[in-house]
Amino acid sequence: MARRDLVVGLEIDGLRETLAAFRRLPKDASNELRDAAQKIAETIATAAKGAAVVDVSPQARLMAPTITTRRDRVPVVQAGGSRKVGRAGAPAYKLLFGSEFGSNRYRQFHRPHQGRKGAWFFATVEKNQGKIEREWLAAADEIIERFTAGD
Repeated sequence: MARRDLVVGLEIDGLRETLAAFRRLPKDASNELRDAAQKIAETIATAAKGAAVVDVSPQARLMAPTITTRRDRVPVVQAGGSRKVGRAGAPAYKLLFGSEFGSNRYRQFHRPHQGRKGAWFFATVEKNQGKIEREWLAAADEIIERFTAGD
């Protein structure tokens, strides 16, 4: 079955090495990293909800309540899913991609298809990419330092 939500993956310099370092630490360290990553993801999710609400596409406004975070070692923000939205009660995933990328076929999405350039979800994440990376690396460094201070 195909995915019914949109999950944004972020590029963070040194991600693999940092996660490898966490595998050598106690499980509590990874739990703290998950908490820090979710806190970062929540700020991005809030920004994405705001972008969805002010977007020109009415379907984007319907997507705002579907934007959530997922608890992981890296910040994860997702949108869509099978939640029913709108007057007709359509599943969110059926409107998500048209609201984000536009459509040349369906005029209801209020913008022509833009290829890979997103309108509100990906644009928000890309705009905050540097902030996300800095905050996550700072949190990871602080946790690693605390758990290795006695070594």
